[in-house]
Amino acid sequence: MKNEAEWAIKIEGLAKEYGNIKAVDHISFKIPFGVIFAFLGPNGAGKTTTVEILECLRKPSAGTAYVLGLDITKDQNEIRKRIGVLPQEFNTFDRLTVRENLKYYATMYDNPRDIDELISSVDLMDKVNTMYKNLSGGLKQRLGVAIALVNDPQVVFLDEPTEGLDPKARRDVWGVIKKLRDEGKTVFLTTHYMEEAETLADVVAIILDGKIRAMDTTTNLIKNHGCLAKLVIHGGNTGAFEALSVQWAGTELNNSDVIVPLRDKRDLAKIVELLDQRQIAFDELEMKKPSLEDVFLDLTATDREGVS
Repeated sequence: MKNEAEWAIKIEGLAKEYGNIKAVDHISFKIPFGVIFAFLGPNGAGKTTTVEILECLRKPSAGTAYVLGLDITKDQNEIRKRIGVLPQEFNTFDRLTVRENLKYYATMYDNPRDIDELISSVDLMDKVNTMYKNLSGGLKQRLGVAIALVNDPQVVFLDEPTEGLDPKARRDVWGVIKKLRDEGKTVFLTTHYMEEAETLADVVAIILDGKIRAMDTTTNLIKNHGCLAKLVIHGGNTGAFEALSVQWAGTELNNSDVIVPLRDKRDLAKIVELLDQRQIAFDELEMKKPSLEDVFLDLTATDREGVS
């Protein structure tokens, strides 16, 4: 027996071409059960195309893909019964309330989840009688997640779920997404927000120009790409820059701030001592840990270096 069923999602050599355009370029990866998987990349990288193939909305040009051990080319009806989907541009019935919208979608399934339980899970109990058109952007997205859960799916696809939301609404939606993992569901999250992927995901895959460039936990991605902690010397100006750039390669001057990559745990003490010895004035020091954004910038810089 093949091991497709051991994985929530398994993709091998998946490709989607439109004429000479390779939207998805022979990608392969596997997602275990019960994790939040973030598919991270800029707009146009191939995220949505991949998701729509897995949701059985598009046919691949090449390769294989299995969702819950089911073949996307042969078991489409069964896959659709067992997944939940929040599309990138979610919308629903403007003049129906939160409860009425959920009741409508519940009629499409034989064994839907309890409506009140769903409403509670996305923290919309105080909005049950509010029409969709009168909800804020963040509340609309929360309702969208609830609708995606009506059939109690094992895998939930969330395509750019916080696009266009303000910071507070974005974090509220993040809380809902974390609850899905707590319920044991597998979440396939597409996003171009670095912080979102870093905050939510157990596993991150970075896709650029239709190709998977890196995939691992956030910690391992940062470690494997050699990203360094940085010391930001606010108000250091050219004085600090000229003093430090000789010894610390990669030191940058950004307006009045000096940014120094720290390659050794003793670097911080050495830098402070040098600034003190030379009586270089600055406003304050800030330590910045390496992040997914650093990994992403490293990958895109590598791409640029490879172009002649």
